[in-house]
Amino acid sequence: MDQTVVQTLIPGRVAGITGKGELTISQVLEKAEEDSVKFVDLVFTDIKGVIKSVTIPVTYLKDSLENGTWFDGSSIEGFTKISESDMYLKPDPSTYAILPWSDEEERILRLICDVYTADGKPFEGDPRYILKKAMHEAAQLGFFMQAGPELEFFLFKPREPGKDLEPHDNTGYFDLAPRDAAVGVRGEIVKALEAMGMEVEMSHHEVAPGQHEIDFRFSNAVKTADNAITLKQVVKTIAHHHGLHATFMPKPLFGQNGSGMHTHQSLADINTGKNVFPGDGLYGLSDIARHYVGGVLKHIRSLSAVIAPTVNSYKRLVPGYEAPVYIAWGQRNRSALIRIPRAFPGRTQAIRIEVRCPDPSSNPYLAFAVMLKAGLDGIKNKIAPPSPIEKNLYHLEEEERRALGVSTLPQTLGEALEELKKSNIAKETLGPHAFPAFLEAKQKEWDAFRLQVTPWELDQYYEAF
Repeated sequence: MDQTVVQTLIPGRVAGITGKGELTISQVLEKAEEDSVKFVDLVFTDIKGVIKSVTIPVTYLKDSLENGTWFDGSSIEGFTKISESDMYLKPDPSTYAILPWSDEEERILRLICDVYTADGKPFEGDPRYILKKAMHEAAQLGFFMQAGPELEFFLFKPREPGKDLEPHDNTGYFDLAPRDAAVGVRGEIVKALEAMGMEVEMSHHEVAPGQHEIDFRFSNAVKTADNAITLKQVVKTIAHHHGLHATFMPKPLFGQNGSGMHTHQSLADINTGKNVFPGDGLYGLSDIARHYVGGVLKHIRSLSAVIAPTVNSYKRLVPGYEAPVYIAWGQRNRSALIRIPRAFPGRTQAIRIEVRCPDPSSNPYLAFAVMLKAGLDGIKNKIAPPSPIEKNLYHLEEEERRALGVSTLPQTLGEALEELKKSNIAKETLGPHAFPAFLEAKQKEWDAFRLQVTPWELDQYYEAF
């Protein structure tokens, strides 16, 4: 594969038709001087999606932009062995953003980076590069992916040892102040995101106590994944400034709704930027969109460990809490795994699909990459989706669901990992380095959980046997 072509698929430069263009090195340096930048945070993610950074003085910014900044890759989850640890971070100029909470006299510039090996090649285990490879495959077919995730999160009061988690409020869906005590916190988060160049479309209280959602504008998948990690950093930082703890853990509270990352997605023409999902078919979909849905539904069980990647993810994916469990699709049906949101008359360019099973503990680069590859497989092989279902799947008996051909997502991370091991799509997407590294990291996580003796088990069995 042409590595140069892959590296050009960056935010704002998918065929030169989306977003702002790339800043030159001299423009970045001039802008940094105008903004009184003193330090630069070079940001990337490990294989699990944990945000990492290296901070350099602004005097080293030019060298970093031209040659990269060295770091020890053997210390990063899923990267390299200690015998081949030399790696480099190359900042992406289009991700230029000043951290709005940094001191006015000592501004901190944030740049998201691509990871390179010591011989100057893109590191194949870099999650951002993995998404770019998937975007390159889409480009070869004439498309690029647009995505818009809905990241939900919780705000908690400081956790006291031995006590239950205490949500910041006890408010419900779309409630207003003063019942919604976090209006000011969310407002500050939105202002910070906008100061960093993101277009926020909506913020609101979610269903569970202390649960919130902030949605930002649909864009090409790499830029959207960058925005997702930016949102996580901003939410956690602003929450901390208010004496709160923000978590993107999928299911922190027993008996309450969990946090999802419903991912709206479509494909656009690589030359015109026009959405190719609108058509004359059911729900206003084109054949391309229908086959994309077919591919995602076919592969979703085997990709579950990537888009819902933690032990805790499967505490969210249970019936009764608005999270999808059953592999089906429809339009009005929010119990289905894929929903086709209605487009307003005259706005067919907004037609898209919404995949509802990912959660915010996933690495957004990897999550978008595997969903895109599954959809492309559907297009290339003309995979027809099953008949849509508009019934509430939670209210059907098991025999009824079986008769309709509806299967379920894995019930545990362990089951999801067994499915992942068999997935050719996951192996192709993650590649020969990241696939075994991801599998090993998640297998360790599952094994560690299986060996635990939990308070529930002691309560259930200690006196009984």
